[in-house]
This record gives sequence, structure tokens and C-alpha cells, in this order.
Amino acid sequence: MQTTSPSLIGRENDLESLVDALAEARSGLTRTVVVSGEAGIGKTRLVAEFLAAVPGDTLVLRGQCVDLDRDAPPYAPVVAVLRALVAAVGAPRVREAAGAAADALGVLLPELEPAVDDPAARGGADRLFDAVAAVLGDVSGEHPLVVVVEDLHWADSATLALLRFLMRVLESARVLFVVTYRSDELGRGHPLRSWVPELDRNRRVSRRELPRLNRRQVRQLSSALMGSPLSAADLSVVVQRTDGVPFFIEEILGCGFDTVDALPDTLRDILLARYETLSDSTQRFLRLLAAGGARVEHELFAVVSDDDARTIDDAAREAVQARVLVVDDTAYAFRHALVREAVHDELLPGERMRFHTCYAEALEGRQGGSRVDASAISYHWMAAHNLEAAFSASLTAMEQARSAFANSTASRLGERALELWPRVPDAERLAGRSRVDLLGETAYTLRNAGESERAIALVDEALACCDRSESPEVYGRLLRDKASYLANLGQSGSVELLREALEVIDGTGRSVLRANVLGELAARLMLDALFVDAVRTADDAFAEAEQVGSKPRMSVAANIRGFSKLCLGRVDEGLADLRLAGELAVGNQSAELRHQVNLSDAMYLLGRFDDAVRIAEAGAERARERGVERTSGAILLSNVVAPLFALGQTERAEAVLDRALELDPPIGFSAHLQRIKLEATLWSGDQQLAERLLRSWRSALGLQLRIDAQSRLGLARVAAEIALAGGDVAAAWRELAPLFAPGRERTFPPYDLPLLATAARVVAAARAEGVELGEGVEPDELEQRVAAWSDDVAAWPTAPAYLAVIAAETGGERGRGDDCALWEEAVAAAGGPGVPAQLLPYARVRLAEALAGASDRAAARVVAEQARLGAEAIGLGLVVRRVDDLERRVGLVRPPGGPAAVRTVEDDLTERERQVLDLLAQGLSNRQIAETLFISTKTASVHVSNILRKTNTATRTEAAFLARSFTAR
Repeated sequence: MQTTSPSLIGRENDLESLVDALAEARSGLTRTVVVSGEAGIGKTRLVAEFLAAVPGDTLVLRGQCVDLDRDAPPYAPVVAVLRALVAAVGAPRVREAAGAAADALGVLLPELEPAVDDPAARGGADRLFDAVAAVLGDVSGEHPLVVVVEDLHWADSATLALLRFLMRVLESARVLFVVTYRSDELGRGHPLRSWVPELDRNRRVSRRELPRLNRRQVRQLSSALMGSPLSAADLSVVVQRTDGVPFFIEEILGCGFDTVDALPDTLRDILLARYETLSDSTQRFLRLLAAGGARVEHELFAVVSDDDARTIDDAAREAVQARVLVVDDTAYAFRHALVREAVHDELLPGERMRFHTCYAEALEGRQGGSRVDASAISYHWMAAHNLEAAFSASLTAMEQARSAFANSTASRLGERALELWPRVPDAERLAGRSRVDLLGETAYTLRNAGESERAIALVDEALACCDRSESPEVYGRLLRDKASYLANLGQSGSVELLREALEVIDGTGRSVLRANVLGELAARLMLDALFVDAVRTADDAFAEAEQVGSKPRMSVAANIRGFSKLCLGRVDEGLADLRLAGELAVGNQSAELRHQVNLSDAMYLLGRFDDAVRIAEAGAERARERGVERTSGAILLSNVVAPLFALGQTERAEAVLDRALELDPPIGFSAHLQRIKLEATLWSGDQQLAERLLRSWRSALGLQLRIDAQSRLGLARVAAEIALAGGDVAAAWRELAPLFAPGRERTFPPYDLPLLATAARVVAAARAEGVELGEGVEPDELEQRVAAWSDDVAAWPTAPAYLAVIAAETGGERGRGDDCALWEEAVAAAGGPGVPAQLLPYARVRLAEALAGASDRAAARVVAEQARLGAEAIGLGLVVRRVDDLERRVGLVRPPGGPAAVRTVEDDLTERERQVLDLLAQGLSNRQIAETLFISTKTASVHVSNILRKTNTATRTEAAFLARSFTAR
């Protein structure tokens, strides 16, 4: 009988999907196919069938995730993929493809580019990610690539992050990613559980979930294996015992049992059926192999085995012939991971300890302990219950994971070492540090891994173990770190912790630490718009840094002080400090990036949009080169996008914005991008999408409200604007109300002004619609609060345009924003320099509405058309829709091919249609109109239809309203 089916059964559509995806990838559209299913369902067989049909000019690069419990070496499958690529095209070509980031590849392939000892010198994880993306994208221009990563359920978090990045950023490369994972392995908390929904949102990704075979397909497979069909009774036994899982069917029918009744009953028996038919020496060979993992190099196995080469060869040959083992180039691998797991479970306690000890010692002796094997060594020592060796290996593996930016792996290994600490004699000597130091280091890696809550728990433990009087600097650093982690979570308390840190280190003398804590305290005060306190604290930070000769800390202090002075209205002083910060930052990349963030933001807030774009673009490129594109780079990209929108360069702004959001930065760095996206979506006219995005993002955005004034003011304003666009005035006020509560003490002029303009709109809308604002607030009272706040920020350079709009929004006899003169002033102010491009079309459509309300239809037509043209030029669908609505309601009809001012609605109506329109205004039905004009009811109906079409009205009621406006005029 056959050991495996010669044909693929039940997977024909899945194979076709892979073939189609490859065709698209070869044409220049990057694609990803994710193949999932339970163990034994046929994922590997499907991929093998697909790869057999891949054209010869396509390079196939395969990577296998490693089954070492939770100790998978960082990037293991990606390392295999890159080594396969080096073997195919050569190391020089790979270095050339990586470009300026080639040195970052040394993290994964030390043999390709010697790794720089200082991780900061070669950038962070983003630089490594960019290097891998650059290599794949560049080489795919010459050879289409199929990148296969199998068993993703065993992947470490760093591997998942890199694959996620590649699948997002590679759009037009000739690359097909094929990844597989066991769907039955995704327990609670598994990192893939959050990744799978993200895949569904990527239009370049398709998923194939392989189901179990049905009875008909089981019959086909069994017939292919046995050479003839099974009887109905025997087929029922096979179906019942295998549940339609192809691997189990192959195993249960491939063991040579005389009758179906003799087939194994349990899953364990099925998996071990072939193993138990082998000789004792081969079974021992397989048990030792199982301890090494899913794939073991022959060279490594020869070291750990006591057998001679001939015995090993004989055992391997018997296992391969029995279809238990396969040979993969220079390595042995079990035909299926389930079999390896079953054989490993067969190990006796003594065997388990001996075998894993052999592997640990052999790996430690290879090349002095290589990067890729460090976490494997830790795994084997743990499995061997050698706690002292496992402790030391875990710390070594932690350092290597950190150097590879695999922070999740590093933090897990650090936590393992902390768990082992009380069980290891002389742990502090072996670790070369105190337990408090290790707690702090592990907390830092947890923060970098995005687990700030866990990081805070470890810092709290470290603080509890640290004597603040004996180790004030250590205690102060821990307080500083906790303040940072709280801010990452959007939690309050950072300011208090930083002030406590200053108290603790008081009396220890001047230091860089003190300058650092003062600088971070000033930054937190600045973000919370406490600019007076921020300036004072930044002064202290500058003086401290100057005393200890730290130019980078001096730069940061001058930077924060300058931006804070700027926001206090001391613009010239603020710009002078920002220039000083730039001079002091030279040579320190971190300080340079912080300077470019604040300087570009300052230029934008001052209305110097071109300068803002230039500075932010240079900073974003610097951030990308340094490997911090998803953090500092994300902030700088937001500082590119905002002024581009303000310049009216909507298409370019949207491209940069979407690119920045694709980087998936942490919320502290993405919040501003998301707020810009909400506003851009609303201005484009897609109110429903803006509402959906707001619902989706509000929870995460809300984390920033307690610590960041920009977030408080910006989110309130855009959320209120979305509510106003939907006609919900009360909801708009609920968004703004917290900011207008009594006791407001701080101002942030460039953010206050647009928010006050929105509040003025709420006032006018509440009056017009008679809406109750609630909380005992009347529109008149709110208008007074807006006016008082406006006076506080009137000196800001861009204030004139916003103040003119604010005045116009609540102008007119009834305070509903219908004063033509005020809107004319707003239009004039909005056309001045330093004003966002969106404000002028908006002011014009509001002026057109006021003119129409004042019965100056001719002027209204002209201004409405100006508003339309201006809005269409920069993609303001919201304003265009408002112009359309005005034309429909008031009758400012645009004839085809000409401007709106050429004709009026009355010009388009015939004399008879005017008569019918007059009768419509009196509320007559079609039959009554026909009787009054002595025409047929059908003719009257035709006249009414013509009127609705020519006046661009939807109902008889709207047409009647239009007729009454003609009469009033």
C-alpha cells in the first residue's frame, strides 16, 4: 500500500488559491496566504504540493519555527530565510540590497556583517526590520520570492512583529509569504490570537482554514492509500477513530494491521504505532532526537549521541524507511511534530535529564555559544532540572535577546532568572548584579515589549527591595522608570514620581541622573500645558546639565523650555531656545530627534507650514535611519502630515498619513496620527467612516487625556465636529463640556483657538435647533465662556482668523451665525497667511448661507461657487456637500457646464411651472392643481416632477418651501 496519498485530496481549492496568489505576487503585488488548521490536517502537505509547482525562476525561501516550549530563539525562521537567500544570491548581493542598514543584519547573520557591540549604534528593531524589508523587496526585483514560514504557533514575539511589519510595508514587491500555524494551539493569551484579526484587515492577505475531511474524502484518501476501497464498515471505523484528520488516516492505515478491528484506539497509540514497530536501538535514537526539538542537525546529534556513526546511520535509515523521520538537508526532522511530541513524552525521568543535559553542553561548546542557540541552551538546562546552569544561561540568553531587539523573549528570560534566584546559591555573584538591578532591567525590557503594566509591577517589587537611604541613585532611577511606564499607559502619577525622585537624590551631588529627572519632569509639565512650571523646571535641568557637562541633557532642557515659552506667547524667546537646543544636540541622535519634533511642531503651530514640513521630513528620515521610525519617527510623520493638510496638499498628506499608520506605532506615538485621520476623514465628507474610526480608537486615545493637553483638546474638538456633522448638537456639547468646566487654569493657544471655533458652532446650532445643552448651561452662558477664553489667547499669531470665525459663528440678531458682515470679515481673515487651507472654503460657504438667508441670492450664488471650487481643489467633501445642500434648499442651481451664477431656479421654470409651484406652496394636491388650472391630473403630475428636477428638491414640501422663499424675495 501507499504510505502517503499520491494526490492531494480535499485541498484543491486551497492549492488553487496559493497558485493565484503567486501569480499576483509575480506581477508585482505582494501577497500573503495564511494556512491554518489543527495538527495533522495537511498544512505541510498542501505547501509541499504548491512548492512543487513553483516556476524555476522563483526563489523559495523556507523558515521553520522551533518547538522549544516558550524558548524559541528570536527570529529563528527569519534567520533560516535570510541564510537561504544568501546561499541563492550571495552575501555581497544581500548586503547591497540592504543598503545603509546592512550593518543591522548582523543581528541575525553575524557571518554576513560583523555585529556592532553597542545596539544603539546600529539602531533599534525598526532599523533591523527595514533592513530585512529592503533585502526582500530589492532582490524580488530580479527573482520573484516565495517566503514560507511554518508552524507560526511556535514563533517568538520578535518573529511575529517582523513578519507583521513585512506584510504591511511590502506592497509592490514580487513576494509571496506563505505562513502556517496550528489553530488548535492558540490558547488564551497566545500572541497569534491578536494577530489573526489584524490579518483579516489587510487586503493583501488571504486566509485558508483547512477543515477535516468528510466521509467521501476519507473514502478517496483511504482508497488511494490501500489501493482499493474500504468496506462501508471499515470506512466507518476509520472515520470514527481519525475524525477525518489526514495525517491520522495515513498513520492508522499505514501500520500494516491485518484487520481494521486491530487499529489503534487512542491518539497516542496512533502516533506511536510506527515507532513501536522499530528496533530498540532506533527507538532510543528517536527518543534522543525528540529531546533536541523538531529539527536537529546531524553534526549536533553526533555530539550528543554515544553511538558511533554507523549505528546512527542505521537507526536513521530505519526510521526514514518507516516514515517516522525525514531528512532535511543536513538535519533530521520527525515527519510530523505530533509524533515528536509523543516520542518525547515517552522519555523516562533519567533519560529526560541526561538527554537535555547533553544538548545543553553540546550547544554551549559550539562556537563559544552562538546567538541563535542561547535561548535553546536555557531551555535544555531547564528541562534537565539543572537550575544553576539554567539561571546563568537564562541571563546570557536575555542579553542576546536584548541585543537582537527581541524584548518579549528577553523579558521572559529575565523573569525566569528572577524566579530561579532564590533557588540558586550565590545568585548575585553568578548574575554579576543585584536582584534589584535585575528587576529594573527586566522591567525595562517589558516596557520595550509593550507590557508596561507588568513592568510597573516589577519596578514596584524593586522599590520594595531597595533601601532609598542606602542606594538613593538606584531608588531615584527606579522612580524615574516607573514614571515613564505610567506615562506609556496614559496613567497619571508621573509628575509626582519624578518629584519624589528629585527628593531622593537630593544631596547626592550634581549628576546626569538629576539633569535627566528634571528634564523629564519638565517634559511632563509641558505636555500637560503647565508651561510656567515647565519653564522653571527646564531652567533647573539646564543648569544641572551644564554643571556636569552634558550637552545632550542641556539640549533637551533648552528644547522643552523653548517650546513652553513659545506656548506662553513669548515667541521670540522660545524660538531662540529652540535654536540653542539644536546647536547643543549636534552629535547626539536622541537629542537631535527631540529637537526636530518640537521645532517642527512649533513651526506648524505658528502657521509656518512650509518650514514645519521641511524640518519634520528631515527628522522622519533621520528616525528611519536610526531605527526608531515607529516611535520618534511616528511623531515626526504626524508633524509632516498636519502642515501638509494645512497647506491644502491633501493627496500628499493622506499618503504620508496612511504610511505612518501602517507602521502601527504605540498609542503614545500614534494618538496624534489618529486624530489627524479622524479630522481628515470628516473633512473629506465621509462622516460615517469618521464615526466608526472614533468608536474604534476612542478607548486607546482616551489613555492620553489625563497626561497630554494636546490629546484632551484635540480629541474633544474632532469628536464634537463629528457629532455636529451628524446633527447631534447635544452630543457635540458633551464632548466639549469637560473643557469648559469651572476652574480652567491653563491655556494652550494654538489648540484652544480651533476648539473655541467648534464651541461657537455648538452655541449657534443649539440656538437654531432649540437644543438643551444640559448641566444647566445655556447657549448665552457658553458664548460668554467662549468669549472670555478667546480673550486669553487673542495674542497668538494665528488668532485673528479663528477669532473672526468665532465671532461670525455666534453673530446675527439671534446669535445663530447669520450676520453677513461678520462672515465677510471671517473670509478676509481666513485668506491670510498662516491659516489652514480648510478654513477659507468653510468661511465662504457660511457666508453664502448668510447671504441666502438675507435674500441676496445673486451674491450667495457667487460665494457658494467660490466655496465649492476651493473645497474641491483640496478634497473638502464636507464643504462641497454643504454647498450642495445650500443650492438644493435655496435654489442656487448650477447649470451643466457653467458656473452657478449664470442662472437662477426661476429662470429654469416655465410660466405654467411657476403657476404649479405657487399652488404647491398653498398645499394643493396634484388633482386639486389640475382642477384649478383646468388641466389633467397626469399633466399636473408631469409639471410637479419637472419642478422637483429643476429645483433640485426631493419632495413636494421642499418645493413648497422654495416657492415661499421666492415670494418673500
